[in-house]
Amino acid sequence: MNLALVVAAGKGRRMGTEGGKQFLELAGRPVIAHTLAAFEEATSIDAIVVVAAEENLQKCLEVIALYGIIKVERVVAGGDERQDSVYNGLLAAAEFEGVDLVAVHDGARPLVTPRIIDEAIGAAGDCDGAVVGVSAKDTVKLVRDGYIAETLPRDLTWQIQTPQVFRYKLLVEAHQSARREGFNGTDDAVLVERVGGRIKVVMGSDENIKITTPSDLVFAEALLKERSAKSDRD
Repeated sequence: MNLALVVAAGKGRRMGTEGGKQFLELAGRPVIAHTLAAFEEATSIDAIVVVAAEENLQKCLEVIALYGIIKVERVVAGGDERQDSVYNGLLAAAEFEGVDLVAVHDGARPLVTPRIIDEAIGAAGDCDGAVVGVSAKDTVKLVRDGYIAETLPRDLTWQIQTPQVFRYKLLVEAHQSARREGFNGTDDAVLVERVGGRIKVVMGSDENIKITTPSDLVFAEALLKERSAKSDRD
């Protein structure tokens, strides 16, 4: 069984909105509705667990019902940090039998496609995990105290997105290790790296942006209009 864990517990402070950026309107429907629709369509995903802020649980359930997302099996409350929210989702996933792979995805990445999801799941099938990303287009430098410490080889540098897919038991182990040691990572891959996991990188898309600022919402709207126009032409 392959499970999607969609993390939608963010507060959206940088968006300057209340109620969570996942519920902002994008092309006529909430951001989270676009995200869930992609996982609903992905043939590799059997079930979905959504993690939302406690005050938004009912709103999330309403969106799921309104847009007919039938793969959602559980909606659970998140934690103080993203890492806590993912862990809460993993605990909820323990109720399901035979969970093999878990695809962790940011609820605020509504432009992910079923194809990318399926490719990430497929890539994780013969290793510890697979993450989606794009190769860096700009030169990336390591900076300490305002000064360049090192220039990283651009051909080896990737910007990592979600979904990030891992063996369920390994991801639980990685989170438990991080909790014991007080480590807070910027994504789930770094937690799996810490326990020795071998993770593939799958080519994603520059369109798979995370809605963080108002300009991101404008860009996402334009991309969806372009997709719709292309679909009409085809």
